[in-house]
Amino acid sequence: MTKKILIPLFFIGFVGLIYLYVSFGVANYNILLSIRLPRLLLAFLSGFILAGVGYAFQVMLNNPLAEPYILGISSGAAFGSILATVSGMFLLTPIFGFVGALLTMILVWNLAHIGGMFDKTKLLLSGIIVGMFFSALISLIIFFNQQDISNILSILMGNLGHIFSILEWKIFIAVFIVSIGLMIYLFSLAKQLQILSTGDLVAVSLGIDIKKLRRRIFIVSSLLTGITVAYAGIIGFIGLVVPHLIRMIFSSRQDILYSALGGAFLLILCDFIAMHIAVVELPVGIITSFIGCPFFIYVMSKNK
Repeated sequence: MTKKILIPLFFIGFVGLIYLYVSFGVANYNILLSIRLPRLLLAFLSGFILAGVGYAFQVMLNNPLAEPYILGISSGAAFGSILATVSGMFLLTPIFGFVGALLTMILVWNLAHIGGMFDKTKLLLSGIIVGMFFSALISLIIFFNQQDISNILSILMGNLGHIFSILEWKIFIAVFIVSIGLMIYLFSLAKQLQILSTGDLVAVSLGIDIKKLRRRIFIVSSLLTGITVAYAGIIGFIGLVVPHLIRMIFSSRQDILYSALGGAFLLILCDFIAMHIAVVELPVGIITSFIGCPFFIYVMSKNK
């Protein structure tokens, strides 16, 4: 099928999924407004960010396995969010998540520039190492704060079932608007990203400041990832799976918007499954991992 046919079908399916998500099992209007609608917006925002950022990382690094989860940014943001949780500062969780993501970004970025030159391989390895370091810190927090184990596991497994107070809801709406603005800025860099993927020499010859471009993408993407983890916890593989699927379907490396929308669709679908597949609600991160792990193996075998 052509792109002109696929796009309308995708949006029709998206509308149908949203209707099913908000209406299935909802007993009254109050539940719809206070629980299901905020959860839908959080699922949309998280999937939108993770897939869009995953696309940007894969194109920028010209590596099919790059995504926030693998680059360690999610672990740093989770550390910040968990620190806020065990300290009892729940309202400051988004800020702590930002700081954790920012700290991770600085560490990974500087490690990738050891020797004076940017190295894509070093960036990936640095992300893995820094991610393991923050995972160790998280384990230490768990050991000394076992009374908060349920809240910590909710962050580590990915959970969209957050119940917003009135103040938290207002903060989230403001964060939602800021996040969409940052994503629009990321979309504006799509053409430069595409040129960068052809090689540094080509990009420089066309007048692109590659160091500044990479730094901007890395900073914006890290902050967006921090927002997602602060509210939804660690949700792996959305940023890995969706950009590949979009390129396979549309045969284009310029569809960062479709990638972000595809991520929103997939995460809403996974969360719907997580809510209704069992008697108890499952963390959505478990569902995305069941989908993402086999796909990760497929990508590695395809690019060996």
